[in-house]
Amino acid sequence: MSALFFSSFDVSRQAFYRSRLAAAIVNLKPIVPGHVLVIPTRVVPRLADLKHDELAALMRSVQHVGRVIERVYGADGLTIACQDGKAAGQTVPHVHFHILPRKLQGDVFARNDDVYPALERAEGRLPEEFRQVPHRVQMDADEDRKPRTLEDMEKEARWLKTFFDAAEAAEAEAEAEPDAASEASGKAS
Repeated sequence: MSALFFSSFDVSRQAFYRSRLAAAIVNLKPIVPGHVLVIPTRVVPRLADLKHDELAALMRSVQHVGRVIERVYGADGLTIACQDGKAAGQTVPHVHFHILPRKLQGDVFARNDDVYPALERAEGRLPEEFRQVPHRVQMDADEDRKPRTLEDMEKEARWLKTFFDAAEAAEAEAEAEPDAASEASGKAS
């Protein structure tokens, strides 16, 4: 499979889901367990720069990845966020949607809106931290979310991929069933 880039960073080993036009990758600094990113496979800085088929594929992928992540992490809902442009807090010039599994009981954020400042803080240092992925990065004392190693992210990506392989097989089977039923009814006519 060809290399996958998140802006100028090769994230091929972090990918756990891929379609022709979109992919999902594990996060360098997840805010909650299961916090992942969904990106277009073409490096595109802003949402408005996507072609119609890319936007459609990206939204289908956000929906599909969200469903699986919600189930795998036992979540009750999802926060799905896109910071579109520098003024909105986007620091990596590549469209990306954050998917964060959320729980009614025991969620990390007591108030739902507290997730947005956390996302902004996480995005702010991302380009610098991506350049240093293979090494543990020294962080400010008030920042307790440390960037993960490439090995840690690759391990999570391999684990998550198993759920997507199973989900895709089930979806393909479900899509094939109506075809088989319509074929049978066509022969009966």
